[in-house]
Amino acid sequence: MLITLPPDYRPHDDEEFMNAQQQAYFRQKLLRWRQDLMREAGETLASLSGGGITEADLTDRASVETDRALELRTRDRARKLVSKIDQALERIENGTYGYCEETGEPIGLRRLEARPIATLSIEAQERHERMERVHRDD
Repeated sequence: MLITLPPDYRPHDDEEFMNAQQQAYFRQKLLRWRQDLMREAGETLASLSGGGITEADLTDRASVETDRALELRTRDRARKLVSKIDQALERIENGTYGYCEETGEPIGLRRLEARPIATLSIEAQERHERMERVHRDD
């Protein structure tokens, strides 16, 4: 079922959580984000395939190589982010989007607005991070 949202629609707390409009809103938000990342990846690929490093000066060459390495790391992070976006879109389709994967409780609209790929509520995320710190110190 395709829902058309008003251009100024924003989810709010007095609606039923993850109703059809909210799902459509987050689906659109995730799809736009994914499209932007894919466009940027295409631009990077085009710039990197534009030829070899032609700078004769060693300092300039090192600078270009550093820039390319940084760009490739950024693209790798974007690739991982696209995967998380795809997982979030799948959760929308199967009806689990917006709910904490640990507790099953709603994640919250403000958190989803800020991080639409979130899978944990703030409380569960904080517990997870505390456990990581404890085990990292071992």
